[in-house]
Amino acid sequence: MTLESNLINIVLVDTIHPGNIGSVARAMKTMGLKRLSLVNPRIFPSDDAVALSGNATDVLKNATVYKSIKEAIKESTFVYATSARDRSIQWPIMNAEEAANDIYKKTSSNKEISIIFGKEDRGLTNEELQLANEHLIIPADTDYPVLNLAMSVQLVCYEIHMALKSDPVSY
Repeated sequence: MTLESNLINIVLVDTIHPGNIGSVARAMKTMGLKRLSLVNPRIFPSDDAVALSGNATDVLKNATVYKSIKEAIKESTFVYATSARDRSIQWPIMNAEEAANDIYKKTSSNKEISIIFGKEDRGLTNEELQLANEHLIIPADTDYPVLNLAMSVQLVCYEIHMALKSDPVSY
């Protein structure tokens, strides 16, 4: 099997700082992903995004801007939403490694996947989380479970990359 990276859609929602968009583009490209969707970014395009993207300006140039999450994920068969906060409503939860293995299998079956990341200061709302099939978490220290946006995307993309690498047929 091979990873069909064009089937993986990284979705950033209401990004506040354009530098985070650039950092996410760099994190994605480093792990072989290139499809970036932006839902209502505060500022985009931006020189700050370009400056922090390193050599991932192609990811930025090909990014698509949407007015709603529903538009950004409409082609996806499966949607994963990320959150670090405990919620009163229970969703199916996978850690990043489990989700990456699941994503790898689904893209190998030609299924389109979206992974939604929320606003830097608040994450995703309960309503936004309800648009997903799975709730993806990145286990962190309970005393300080705070990752910035690019770190979160990097970890998820890394786990997807490692899922590919662990398959001797594909790597």
